[in-house]
Amino acid sequence: MADPRQTEQMTSGKGFVAALDQSGGSTPKALKLYGVEETAYGSDAEMFDLIHQMRSRIVTSPAFGGEQVVGAILFEQTMDRDIDGIPTAQYLWERKSVVPFLKVDKGLEDEADGVRLMKPMPGLDAVLDRAVAKGIFGTKMRSVIDAASASGIAANVAQQFEIGARILAKGLVPIIEPEITISISDKAEAEAMLRDELTRHLDALPADQQVMLKLTLPETANTYASLVDHPRVMRVVALSGGYSREEANARLSVNRGVIASFSRALTEGLSAGQSDDAFNATLGETITSIYDASVAG
Repeated sequence: MADPRQTEQMTSGKGFVAALDQSGGSTPKALKLYGVEETAYGSDAEMFDLIHQMRSRIVTSPAFGGEQVVGAILFEQTMDRDIDGIPTAQYLWERKSVVPFLKVDKGLEDEADGVRLMKPMPGLDAVLDRAVAKGIFGTKMRSVIDAASASGIAANVAQQFEIGARILAKGLVPIIEPEITISISDKAEAEAMLRDELTRHLDALPADQQVMLKLTLPETANTYASLVDHPRVMRVVALSGGYSREEANARLSVNRGVIASFSRALTEGLSAGQSDDAFNATLGETITSIYDASVAG
């Protein structure tokens, strides 16, 4: 069973969710933005060691804590590692008062019918059992919408809720993330379709179950207000999706009840070569700006 303090924090705590879940495919880009070139590592193991050092530096920073960061999403390897000799999820909650989540998807299928569905997850039950044992509160899984295709969006959301039901059965709270690509010409139409499809599935959930939603910041403010207010939704969080932090914050601040769950926008401006003072100051400014936008709506 979820810790009621964690449930309370994720339901109504002020702040945002830090996305620290870059996976194998996105790690080289994340490291490059952090000032670590691909020549700095010769294997995946070395690459993941370096990204864990980056994540650990963020999490252990005095700027990072539950006063502004209510939750954090981890990559599976991060869950399996330690920070200062303490398992990461345990460190987040006990030392930082930050609720831990786990990214569980295994990447995307090729585009079909305007969407990219999630690849199969054959070991999902075992991963979820490990997550429960390690004190993880919830999960996150991402699929993508590339067009306002009613049938594609229906298939995308159906897959999310099908896997979400398995996650709920383990006592974890799934973050449903059907990301809409920010550059598509029919983004607003896709958002309306997605809202209606999500509502249909939420209405069908048992009364004692709640999920979280992670959505692309919409073209029209408060497009997702009805989802924010839905009794089966614990929280709606927003991804930055390629927007600069400045634009993401501006869009976020006009959407009532939606808080951030930024990845690249969180680490923007951080560098491996920075002194601890400079790193902590930059991270502190970033966290405050994202926090302010999250509580403004």
